[in-house]
Amino acid sequence: MSKKLTLDVVHEVRDSCLCLAAQRAARLLARRFDRAFQPLELTNGQFSLMMALNAPEPMTMTRLAAFLAMDRTTLTAALKSLERRGLVLVGADETDRRARRLSLTNAGRKTLAAAASVWRAEHAALEAELSQANAKKLRNALGKIG
Repeated sequence: MSKKLTLDVVHEVRDSCLCLAAQRAARLLARRFDRAFQPLELTNGQFSLMMALNAPEPMTMTRLAAFLAMDRTTLTAALKSLERRGLVLVGADETDRRARRLSLTNAGRKTLAAAASVWRAEHAALEAELSQANAKKLRNALGKIG
């Protein structure tokens, strides 16, 4: 028979676990930005993915997955809807036919520009709620984790 944890342990984890706090905050932020991007039919994850692809040269799947801290399978699934909508182009690498190169289409760049305006407004509202000093501290602390 397994031993049951006491309520004290449950409260200790609830009140002190950095991972739980980060997960909860990430979910709340994700929902907030998902709502903001809804008129563009984008999710916050798609916005981040497209922003990462906004580069002068097409990016490899491996490099993009590493940048976004995603596994390739999850990235492939995330790319499918953007590719179907004509926002992202997935093509073969000219030097290594096994590798895939990813880039934004013209429609993708136009959608991303509109999404960046939405992001700026929502991000400014969020920073005002947190205060810029607290937002900066939070960014710095999160940056030290990775």
